[in-house]
Formats: sequence, structure tokens, C-alpha cells
Amino acid sequence: MACASPATPDASAAEPASLEWGPCPKEAAMPRVECATLEVPLDYRKPDGRQIEIAVSRLASQVPSKRRGVLLTNPGGPGAGGLSYPGILAAFGLPTRVLDSYDVIGFDPRGAGRSAPVSCDLTQQQQERGAFPAYAHTAADVTREAKYARTIARQCAASDSAWMLPHTTTANTARDIDRIRAALGESKISYLGASYGTSLGAVYGTLFPGRGDRIVLDSNLGPGGYDVTAFRLVGRGMEERFPEFAEFVAAHPEYGLGATPRQVTAKFFELAKRLDERPVSGINGTSFRGRTLDHLYSDALMPAWAKTWQALDQGKPVSSPPPPNAANSMAARLYVLCADRRWPTKVSEYQRDVAVDRLLYPKLGGSTANIGPCAFWPDKDFEPPVEVGRRGPSNILLVQNERDPGTPLAGARKLRGALGKRATMVTVDQGGHGVYPSGGNKCASDLVTTFLTTGQRPAYD
Repeated sequence: MACASPATPDASAAEPASLEWGPCPKEAAMPRVECATLEVPLDYRKPDGRQIEIAVSRLASQVPSKRRGVLLTNPGGPGAGGLSYPGILAAFGLPTRVLDSYDVIGFDPRGAGRSAPVSCDLTQQQQERGAFPAYAHTAADVTREAKYARTIARQCAASDSAWMLPHTTTANTARDIDRIRAALGESKISYLGASYGTSLGAVYGTLFPGRGDRIVLDSNLGPGGYDVTAFRLVGRGMEERFPEFAEFVAAHPEYGLGATPRQVTAKFFELAKRLDERPVSGINGTSFRGRTLDHLYSDALMPAWAKTWQALDQGKPVSSPPPPNAANSMAARLYVLCADRRWPTKVSEYQRDVAVDRLLYPKLGGSTANIGPCAFWPDKDFEPPVEVGRRGPSNILLVQNERDPGTPLAGARKLRGALGKRATMVTVDQGGHGVYPSGGNKCASDLVTTFLTTGQRPAYD
């Protein structure tokens, strides 16, 4: 098992700070949620050096007799803030049994939101373009995308927050979690992480195997996190999930997008090509493909996206503003992705991958295999990546939809294999991204709730 450098001190070595709870900032202000800040080392190899502030939130148990500890949470990303996540979980169905059993803890990971936010000085146009590389139809398209990717990498390296480049990593965020644990006065923490949060949880469980209590990983990345393999798998996830959307649209003739799933699929390719040639309301073929993927995350999103398809097909304007805080979230995402793993640097490698994935996964593969800023990331003092391993207690439950577009089952199976006897995995025969607490399958949700509140897991996968 390869973890951090032996010279990297244990995150718990320093005297633990205490948290002073108070009102939350506006974006995280929800009923009963309190907030605080915690100083942590910028570089854990120099624990007494420069410090940064991490924003932390708490939704405290209201039943002291039933409280058994803390449940630290992460909603995914990377680049997404988690300060408001405890309140969101409560609002979207986190069972009372869990809310009574734990203080639910959220936090903005380093680089995101209110935790030492980073920047790439992205223009409004760059923000509207989004995080997905352009869909490459030819090798020349990859070469053109490389110029754009290099520009973004240079902007990140020249920004005022470039001093954060080697330190905004999943491993350091896991060490921040352990500092939060110590500040809360807990010997162990339970954990609920979704999407990228599964990678963060797996890394925490690898670095600190004795400090995790009950760990739930929902919608799982492979053991390498968001590396080249994981990105290419998203193209496969789109292919596995899209047929359910095509069936939905075909069953609603009022959209006028096709009477059969095959006709709806043909309409997808027709629209993507048309929008590449003539964008509508800033939506081109690449963003159309990417936003289609986003709307496959939940069945509840399908009707609205079908109506948008209908408007785009008719050439009508649609609303497509960038999400709030897009500049920071996009920058923080790049800081983590590009520091966690070394990415291929040769344009020819991406040209080869695009040629393969465009055939295997035609809906999205030309984009998810294309080159991005990580290929040109500055060569800083990055530590080796944490290799997720099997050492530690058997206290991890993986839950996974079989047709997840964002974190496909194939990646979850690899993580399950890497964890060995530490984990049990429950797969759910449905599509969408996210199982717990509101993924729509009572069987799976009940299994997670039982594990979090009693410690009982299924005996087998």
C-alpha cells in the first residue's frame, strides 16, 4: 500500500483545536445548522507552517440519549462546497433515526466555497463553456482543444491562488477531515460520501484506517478517483443510462422527439450535430451532450430536459446560465483533479483515446476522452497519490445504481475489489446518480440506515 511520504506527519499529531459554533453564512443558513471555522496546515509536511481556514457546519442531534457520534458528509465534486449539505440531507429525507444518532457534519473542502477558495481567473465565456472538453470528431479537434486546455492551465498557474496548487488534493482534504474529527473531540467518525465523496472516503479510510466508524460510499468512483480511466468511463455511463431517457421521451408523444427509443436516439445525434453547426442560446453540441448527461442523474429531471430538447429542436431560445459560483467550483475541480494524479501529456494519446471512445461510446466518448488542462498542469511539488488498499477494519458499505451515468458500475466494482474484505457492496437495479437517502429504492435505503444506526451490514455483496 503506497500512502503519503513517510515524512508526512499524522494529521492528528498537533494539539486539536476546538470549534466555536455560530450562525452560518447565507448559502448554508438552514434550520438548526450551525457553522464554524477551523485552521489546518496548508502543507501537512510542514504542520507548523502556513495555515488555512476550513468552513465547517453541524446539524446536531436533538436526542442526546440516542446520539452515538458524528456523521461527516461530502456531496461530491471535486470543487463542490458541502457547508449546506447537512441541511440538504435533512430536507431530502435523511431518516429521523440517523438524525437522532449523529451530529451531521458538513464542510467546504479546501479550495472550494469558504475554505481558502482558489481561482483560475476564468472569464465569463470560459465559465459558460463549462468543464467538459469539446466533443472531438477528428484528431484535429483534439489538437484545437489542446490549445484551449493549455490556456486554462496557464491561467490557473498564474492566478493569485497558485500557491495552493500542490496542496489542494484529496489526500490533504482527508487530512483536514481528521483535523475536524479531532476538533470535534471524537476518537472516530462515521462518513457518508457521494460520487467524488466516495474517493475522498476511500482515501480517508486508507490514511486513517482506525479512525473510521461506519463508512458509506454512494455512487462510486474507481480506486484511482477521477483519473483518465474514470473520465472515459463516463462515456460508458451515458450509453448505459440513456436508453431509459429514450424510453421516457418515446412514451410522451407531446414532446415530438420520436415515437420509439430508436427515433429519440437518432434525434439526439441530429440535435448534437445541428447545435455544433449553429448553437442556440449558447448551447452547442458539446454542452448539449454534457447537459443531457447531467439530466440523466435522476428520473425527476427528465421531463424538464425533454422540454428543453423540444425547444432546441424548434430553434427556440432556452435559459442556460452557468451555475452559481461557477468560477470557483471549476477552478477547485481542476486543482484537485490535476494534483491527485499525473495525466498523459502527449496530444497523440488523447487522439488515440478519442478515436476509440467515439466508436465505443458515441454519445459522449469524443468529449470524455478528449484532452483537458491537466495535461498541461504546472510541475509543482506534488506528493504521490494515495493507493486505496485493504488494510483496516471491515466497516465500509458501498451502494451503487447499476446504470449510473456519472460513476458507472464498472468503476464501483474496481473500488470494491481494491477494498477487499473491508467492504460490502449493494447494487440497485435502477438508473441515476445517487442511492441514499432519496434515490427511490426503499430496500437499499433501509440497508444504509440500518448500517448507520446499528452497524449491521449485509453478510455478502
